[in-house]
Amino acid sequence: MNDVRILDLKGLTKTYNAGKPNEVAVLRGVDLHVDKGEVVALVAPSGAGKSTLLHIAGLLDTPDAGQVHIGGTDMTGLSDRQRTTVRRTDVGFIYQFHHLLPEFSAQENIVLPQLAAGVPKTQAQNRAIELLRTVGIAARADHRPAALSGGEQQRVAFCRALANKPRLLLADEPTGNLDPETSNQVFASLMDLVRNTGLSALIATHNLELAARMDRIVRLDAGRLSDTASHG
Repeated sequence: MNDVRILDLKGLTKTYNAGKPNEVAVLRGVDLHVDKGEVVALVAPSGAGKSTLLHIAGLLDTPDAGQVHIGGTDMTGLSDRQRTTVRRTDVGFIYQFHHLLPEFSAQENIVLPQLAAGVPKTQAQNRAIELLRTVGIAARADHRPAALSGGEQQRVAFCRALANKPRLLLADEPTGNLDPETSNQVFASLMDLVRNTGLSALIATHNLELAARMDRIVRLDAGRLSDTASHG
């Protein structure tokens, strides 16, 4: 699709409880790439290791073997501080549950990660409103999470993930906690955000209908990955 690979995973292996009777080989030599501007669906049965794969791709976990390249740079051997910097600037995370800070407004939840990255406050506030406007809830900017619907909370979480203009978005069942109608609406908002920013994304989902709306589907099962043809 594009010769610029934003994410390139090579030969990833991960085993829990290694050497013990209850050891579980979660990843068995996984290779996966996401090109610039590409949205890839990661489909897997429960317990197949998709969260582990996403955590390794986002430098929240380390593989037993294999390499993670982000933007063409090998992440192997980075210090904890360097990994934190990459996560803060180059990678955005979305989870099934929004994990918004309850004592802060929607806008403030999006401003905070920008302040942590050194963005001036006024610029961060303007960026937050711009993102909230993109997903259609700018009027709710001053509301705390408890005053927002589930769909609105997740839209705020999307905006927070994109606040620092990352190159790569990693999402783990981002609409899995929503009813089907809300899920479709919220997913459409996410895709608009991704497409409008030219972001690269790896999105784990059980929903095959949502997966079919992405550029490509990869399937993780028994620790191995299979790739399907591109949709677009």
